[in-house]
Amino acid sequence: MERSQWGTRAGFIMAAVGSAVGLGNIWRFPYVAYENGGGAFFIPYLFALLTAGIPILIMEFTIGHKFRGSAPLSFFRMSGKKLEWMGWWAIFVSFVISTYYAVIIAWAMRYTIFSFNQAWGDDTQAFLFEDFLQLTVQPGQTGGIVWGVFIPLALVWIIALGILFAGVKKGIEMANRIFIPTLVVIFLIVVIRAVTLDGAALGLEAFFKPNFDAIMDPQVWVAAYGHIFFSLSIAFAIMITYASYLPKKSDITNNAFITGFANSAFELLAGIGVFAALGFMASQQGVAVADVATAGVGLAFVVFPQIISEFPGFNGFFGALFFLSLTLAGLTSLISITETYVAGFSEKFGISRNKAVAFGGGLAALISILFATQGGLFFLDVADYFINQFGVAAIGLVEVILVVWAFRKVDLLRDHANAISDIHLGGWWKICLGIVTPIVLGYMMFGLLKTNLLKEFDTETGNYEGYSDTFIMLGGTSVALAALVFGILFSLGKWHKDHAQFEEDK
Repeated sequence: MERSQWGTRAGFIMAAVGSAVGLGNIWRFPYVAYENGGGAFFIPYLFALLTAGIPILIMEFTIGHKFRGSAPLSFFRMSGKKLEWMGWWAIFVSFVISTYYAVIIAWAMRYTIFSFNQAWGDDTQAFLFEDFLQLTVQPGQTGGIVWGVFIPLALVWIIALGILFAGVKKGIEMANRIFIPTLVVIFLIVVIRAVTLDGAALGLEAFFKPNFDAIMDPQVWVAAYGHIFFSLSIAFAIMITYASYLPKKSDITNNAFITGFANSAFELLAGIGVFAALGFMASQQGVAVADVATAGVGLAFVVFPQIISEFPGFNGFFGALFFLSLTLAGLTSLISITETYVAGFSEKFGISRNKAVAFGGGLAALISILFATQGGLFFLDVADYFINQFGVAAIGLVEVILVVWAFRKVDLLRDHANAISDIHLGGWWKICLGIVTPIVLGYMMFGLLKTNLLKEFDTETGNYEGYSDTFIMLGGTSVALAALVFGILFSLGKWHKDHAQFEEDK
């Protein structure tokens, strides 16, 4: 079965960068850098990018390009049944992420409209949790559907699935040719406006001021590796799937370097914009930047609405641009995430692409309604924590160990990449994949397991965010385990004859 391909190399780069430049990077990186040494954090950040981020990108690009399939099909062709389950594990992690990620995009879409008249009022926190999300139930309870979230959520899925129905060239590539340049232009406008605000210098000083003592702390280096790992969409099955659509003579290593550095450039731009705006807010309130800097959804949907309301002019215009940029960043990532299981289902069962989009995307859309209920935020919070910590991070560790050490495929992959790339891979790549990355990811996983097994959370109950044991088990750990279980189960079935024949011919 002939795979559809990108029309141009630029189309692939835009799609790969779009999957990495997600909604989370706009507010996650600035806070991580600020909390871990400010300007000094760029030293471990750059080191992590060069020793883990880009080497793993090259590995996943090469796997997808050489074996010409979705993540499970590529692993199947590389090792037979022995590694197929890992590809499905990554796909089901992506499936779970897509179900709640779409809801956050819906929030951003709705806040774009709210921006025009600052409908959030003076108390932006109460507006988010009480008025908009209607968070009036206990964790574990769904309550009723919040129609103000459900309607934009439906629109998000209509857009994403419509693009996926159109295919790789006419859908994904065309969408990214529109979304990515638009996103960059819009965000540049927002950043330029932010740095011209009174007090912006205060925020930029807080962001860039180096604390070199911090980089002597091993946890700062772990934070750098952890952020690079999550921000580049590694172990989501995305990069393997996308690389499988590349023409046969594509430059693998060059594409990986462009993707990695483009993502980092956008993160730096986001940091400048976010902290310039935080500096403005701090100066307006007469407090330190540390008093207004926060992480997570609170920054985007509580703090930034406050900042937008205090703008000296054109509040609605710049507010709408900011939330529109979040919406576009989210849509590009959602399309990438959903493409992983669309490709996997289509190839495994030999069904048409449209049927795979309807089944996989439709099922994800239905499940996402859970997060559009009154208790949806609690389900989103616990699912996101456990699927990211014990899904994505674990897959990355297992993938590197199995590919490099257990099945010893690194030389095969290196030879393939070198044959078509200008930048040749040598001993540095094998050392990074075989030694540096497993040690760092292993240390991260040990810390996560220790924290969760020993319940070292700063809450009265000992659980994450103080949630009950039952809710943690049903909404968190069971979701992470289900992704692995479904991955194993799906690997037991046979591949459609077209793909099985391809394997025999190889």
